[in-house]
Amino acid sequence: MSSKPEMGRRKFLQTGAGLAALGTVGMAADSKKILGSNDRVRVAVCGIRERGYTHIECFSKLPNAEVAAVCDVDENVMRRRLSDMEKAGIPKPKTYVDVRRVLEDKSIDAVSIATPNHWHSLIGIWACQAGKDVYIEKPCCHNWWEGRQMVRAANRYNRVVQHGTEGRSSLAVREGIKKIRDGLIGDVYLARGLCFKWRDTIGHAPVQPVPAGVHYDLWMGPAPVHAFTRNRFHYNWHWFWYYGNGDLGNQGIHQVDIARWGLGVGFPNRASAVGGHFMFDDDQETPNTLNCAFEYDLPNGKRKLLEFEVRHWITNHEATIGAWQDRKAREAATAAKARGPRLGALAGSRNTIGEIFYGSKGYMAMDEDNDTYKVWLGKDAEPGPGSDVGGDFSKANLAHFRNFIECVRSRRKPDLRAPIEEGYISCTLVHLANASYRLGRPVNFDPESQTVINDAEADLLMRDGDRGYRAPYVVPDEV
Repeated sequence: MSSKPEMGRRKFLQTGAGLAALGTVGMAADSKKILGSNDRVRVAVCGIRERGYTHIECFSKLPNAEVAAVCDVDENVMRRRLSDMEKAGIPKPKTYVDVRRVLEDKSIDAVSIATPNHWHSLIGIWACQAGKDVYIEKPCCHNWWEGRQMVRAANRYNRVVQHGTEGRSSLAVREGIKKIRDGLIGDVYLARGLCFKWRDTIGHAPVQPVPAGVHYDLWMGPAPVHAFTRNRFHYNWHWFWYYGNGDLGNQGIHQVDIARWGLGVGFPNRASAVGGHFMFDDDQETPNTLNCAFEYDLPNGKRKLLEFEVRHWITNHEATIGAWQDRKAREAATAAKARGPRLGALAGSRNTIGEIFYGSKGYMAMDEDNDTYKVWLGKDAEPGPGSDVGGDFSKANLAHFRNFIECVRSRRKPDLRAPIEEGYISCTLVHLANASYRLGRPVNFDPESQTVINDAEADLLMRDGDRGYRAPYVVPDEV
């Protein structure tokens, strides 16, 4: 191992978390283990309440993978999911409460992370340092700096790291992006991402005792200590700055990623966001309505723009995105009229989740929930090529996990559909927009140095300086 990785190793082992995670077993990153043709990739899934159980289901369907271990800080969730696995015929895995014990387990080849956001990068970095490959849910980082450290760890320890933006494995999305690259809609200058998702109020939740079986200190991890409330725990943690990034970093990161991919851009030069928490009086800290703009100054004087919008309540379907599912739901409601009450005017998903790309020859709309895309060409918006039959997005899910396992086995990182480097860039857009919203001003960014320009407050937010890290759960300065 080179001198630079050794520096990262020493720094890691100097922290209490590093020592606790690895004890006396040393760094597994030196391992030369090569999987044979009949060997399965042994995966540990961390965080198994909701999205993490999808990880379990997908890995268990792949012939070259097995769910060898699961980890969750809520023993109630653990019991329920072990029962679900037994009913599904999935072999019983090892169980852990503390992820640091997972990292000590030399039999584990890869770690799959579906914890709350504030744990993502820390587990990912530790896993890379312990010589394990990583599937990391979106967003890969709770702040920009964590994402940069995650990328550095993946490269330094030569780990295969897949970002959980599974839209990149959708057949419709991949076909649509290819048509954009082939010039179907001309010179693309604007992409618009949409995250219109029905979100009800979370209300107010009082402080209460930590439920039995919940290891709450582990759940808080890097975040400051806060008294337990139901609203800061399962799922609703998304709406608190200590742990989540609002719907922009929850659902929206998927659409930010595809919009950026289709537009063919990386880090922006400038980000601005305005919005607020409208309509409800509740505990939520993050905005439920947000309008973002990311500006790109490209070579030869060219400029591009990526817009993004989050809405939380009653809304319309732009460019027919979401309408396909609503139509099917209304047809089902009509067919079932004799068997019960009608579903009403808002029948269907109520969501508009996708992207619109605007070019010199026309525009394209991608509907990710329904795995379709449509194209309109010319000033009269004549229908063009597309895929409007509707698909099963779970196939993209499974394909994304399969791609990860294939790359773990082949060690061909260029074959990853969503490499950590791409996830980090897209997450940077999320963090720039949230910083702009919280500060009430645009944030200028240097794509070359990947740093905020002349704004100490924004730079602090991008490094999570308003929250910091609680020992021993600290993202190391040197990885």
